[in-house]
Amino acid sequence: MDSVRQNKVNSLMQRELAEILQTEGRTLLPGGLITVTAVRVSADLGAAKVYVSLFPVKDKAAVLHRIKDHSSRIRGLLGVRVGKQMRVVPELLFYVDDSLDRAEAVDKLLKG
Repeated sequence: MDSVRQNKVNSLMQRELAEILQTEGRTLLPGGLITVTAVRVSADLGAAKVYVSLFPVKDKAAVLHRIKDHSSRIRGLLGVRVGKQMRVVPELLFYVDDSLDRAEAVDKLLKG
């Protein structure tokens, strides 16, 4: 169960990371769309799991690797944006959110 503080930080970081990845996404995924679906910070606010949805992408692992390579730059841009609200910017851990793919697979199985 997340605390009120964690929930506020989650939503703040999701909003700011979405804007950052909207601009940086042009270099990370040309012609594609990177969407931040969720952010979950740890209890000590030292680490943040960032779940991203990638569209249209054939090799999601390669794009995720590219995003992870640029995570220090993204963290720096995030620090500029949230520096007044947070003392320490959490370490960013990126994951692919494949919940839409799983939902689509289940839907196909149900339709038959």
